[in-house]
Parts: sequence; C-alpha cells; structure tokens
Amino acid sequence: MLACVRSAAVFGIDASTVNIEVDVSYGLPAFTMVGLPDASVRESRDRIRSAIRNSGFEFPVHRVTVNLAPADVRKAGSSFDLPIALGVLAASGVISRRDVNDVLILGELSLDGGIQAARGVLPIAADARRRRFRGLLLPAANSREAAVVDGLDFYPVRSLTEAVRALNDPQPVVLHPEPDGAVTENVHGDFSDVRGQTLARRALEIAAAGAHNVLLAGPPGSGKTMMAKRTAGILPPLSFDEALEVTSIHSVSGLLPPDAGLVRARPFRAPHHTVSDVALAGGGSIPRPGEISLAHHGVLFLDEMPEFNRHALEVLRQPLEDGVVRIARAQRTAVFPARFVLIGAMNPCPCGFQGDLRRPCRCTPTQIDRYASRLSGPLRDRIDLTVTVAALPAAELTPGHDGESTAAIRVRVEAARGRQQARAVSTGVSTNARLTPRALRAACALDVRTEHLLRGAADRLALTARAFDRVLRVARTIADLDAAPAVGYDHVAEALQYRG
Repeated sequence: MLACVRSAAVFGIDASTVNIEVDVSYGLPAFTMVGLPDASVRESRDRIRSAIRNSGFEFPVHRVTVNLAPADVRKAGSSFDLPIALGVLAASGVISRRDVNDVLILGELSLDGGIQAARGVLPIAADARRRRFRGLLLPAANSREAAVVDGLDFYPVRSLTEAVRALNDPQPVVLHPEPDGAVTENVHGDFSDVRGQTLARRALEIAAAGAHNVLLAGPPGSGKTMMAKRTAGILPPLSFDEALEVTSIHSVSGLLPPDAGLVRARPFRAPHHTVSDVALAGGGSIPRPGEISLAHHGVLFLDEMPEFNRHALEVLRQPLEDGVVRIARAQRTAVFPARFVLIGAMNPCPCGFQGDLRRPCRCTPTQIDRYASRLSGPLRDRIDLTVTVAALPAAELTPGHDGESTAAIRVRVEAARGRQQARAVSTGVSTNARLTPRALRAACALDVRTEHLLRGAADRLALTARAFDRVLRVARTIADLDAAPAVGYDHVAEALQYRG
C-alpha cells in the first residue's frame, strides 16, 4: 500500500514543500529511507517505530520504504518524524486517507508518542498559505507562533494519537494571535541609571533615530556597556512586518520558547569576543542564522571590539552595507536579513588608561598603534559615529545626578523615525542610514555656507566617499531630531565631530 503526505523543509529562513511517500509492501521486515535524508532524519526510524507502538498502533511487519521528494534537496531536522509516522499509518489503513495532500504536517516525536515543538514553524506556515494548503497540522507548543498567519486551518496536536484523530475527523482549532502593540519591556535597565556622559548619550540617541553604527572608546568603568545595553530600549517598537521577520529568524534558530508568539521586543545580542566568524555571520553545512541576523531590527553590541578575531570582524563589512548575509552552498544560497544598529566598545589602549588624568598609561606608542589597528580602516569607515567616553568624576556618581529616562528619549526617537517614514513615500527608504546616494542628495540639500563647511572638513579629515555620505546621513538624522525640514550648518558641524 502507498500513502503520500506533505511536510516542509527550511533552508535559511525560506520554507519549501517536501512530499513524503510511504510504501508498505510484502517482504522481509525493513525500514528504508531515500531522498537525501541526513543523519538526524535517518535516525528517526527508531523513534517512529517506538512512538507508533507506544501509542497503541501496530507497526507493519513488512518492508517499509520512505521517499522524501524532491530527492536533490537535503532534508535535515527531526520535524519529519510526525509526517513519516502518519504516512506509515495511512499506508497501513489506520488513517482513512492515503493521500493527505491538502494539509502540511510537521513535528518531532517522543518515544511515547508525544509531539515536541519544531523549528521554523512561522516560515513554514507562511509558505503553506502561499502555496494554498488548506491546513497545518503542527505541535501544540508552536500554535501561538503559527497563529500569526491567517487563512489556514490549524490542527495543534500533543500526541500521535491526536494527530491520527485530526486526520480521520478534521476539527480545526481557531487560533487567536497576540493583539498588535503588545510590547515586551526592555530588560536591560533605564537610561536614567546612566550618570553624566552627555556626548555619548547624544550619539546613541542619534544612532537609534537613524539606525546608525556607533563606536564608544573609553577607559574601563566609564559606562560603555551600560549605555549600549539600554539603547535597545529607546528604539521604536517593532512594526508587524518587522516582528514577523524577527520571529522567523528566531524560530529557525530554535530560540523561541514554548508557546511563544510574535517577538515584540527589539533584539539585543552581545556575543563574546571569542565568537567565530560562522557563529557571528551564520553558516554551517545546513545554514543557520548567526548573531548579526539574530540582531536584525535590533542592536548588536561588540564589547572589547579589538579583542574579536580579525576575520570575524571583517565578516561584518558586507552586512553593514547591504543589510543581508548571503551564505553560498552547493545546493543553493541562503539569504539572512541583517539590518541592525552596531555598537562597538573599546579601550583607548591595551591597559585602558590612555588620557585618564587619575591613572597613568603604561603602554608604549607601538602597543597603542598595534591595538588600534585591530579595527581595519574599511570597518571603521562603516561606523557613523565615534565617541570618546571619559571616566566620570566622583561628583557625578553621587545620588541626584540621574540622567534622562529611556521613555523620554524614545519619544524623540519615534518622532524622528516618523519624519523619516514620511520621506519614505518619495525615497522608498525607512531610515536615514539606508538612504541611497540619490535619495540622500534629495533629502540633504545644503546651502552654500554649509556645503563649504562639509567640503573643507572632507579635505582636512581625508574622508572617503563612503564617509562623506555617512556624515550627510547623520546630519539628516540630527535635523530630524530637531524637527528641521532642511539640513543646516549646525547639523553638519555636529555630525562632523563624530568622525573620530
């Protein structure tokens, strides 16, 4: 007897349909899988056999052949357990239909027949709707995640027995997505905890308003990490489309907790400086998102930036320009989105006390130059704002010197983003950091005095063409924070002081 069911595989953050054909024929008992399954799929044979028997069904004492099509695409992961088991039961006559072609099925089986949560449910549900499947049979733990996608009948199940019942007697469950606007508060603290550091706080506000990259340089204990962690809180709430992208990336990575819905909080990722280039950018034989994609629409914080592996840092260059990571493999190329606010932190020298009036620096000029050169020129060129963070005097550390709150700063950032959204009707770009050269010229028309200032500074600072445009983008953001329709002399002058 032959049975066919439908499942899906995820490559990158894109899903594709997999047809599972199960043939139960007379012959010596055997369980064979073909169609380019990897080790995780091949080892599911024992789980499937035990799950079927422990659920009260009889595993056929015949030759069982499973074909996963298309055969030229490698299948990986444990989410094929459930569709294969249901295919075996359909071929054995336990399920009334032998061709389940209108419902997409996925889930991992336990030995007792329970169904565990699966990765990549959100992109699979979106692909099922696009391909006009009628329904989706999925683990109950993934139901809130899948509820984001409308237009499908959902069959959340907790065991193999429930899955068989859902196919023999379809009773779809109505899933209710989370209401729009449900935002998780930032867990990294409030900006009111930060004392002093007016210039650094201003730079981080500009970075949040225009999605610019920042480098904070200062001695240990000056508050660099503290301010970076709070920057995600002053970013505007995620829109629905942004939340959908962020949730898809976290779903594919397996980072969504059970019964999680849309990710509403801006991501904040802070990898350790020992991270590899693959862990930072993504990759592997089956490409998975890296830290820069997990920070999509949020903040990527690299503390002690010069201590990172040089090759790992250079991986950032293309994503900082294009906003995506392309990982090429023999079968196909995986594309992961990676638009984030980069915040780097570093000490001014190896010992950390260069320029500190209270503690002497013992580093030689050669050591300082070698330390600074760990950040290459092309990477520094892609950083819009560089700020020196000085050590705080004791007078500013006492109570009564609390800074402005996160909520107050977020109001100004949201207003600036709103002005950028209004211009997006003509420019097609939602943030100033992404303005194309043509859109940048249209948004930053300068008067003669301001243009003379910018050209003179470009000559004195030896700005590259990229750096020149980045100064203009930062100036445009400063003007948006000031609610100014045009970029003026003061806006360009402030933007220039951040080219460290």
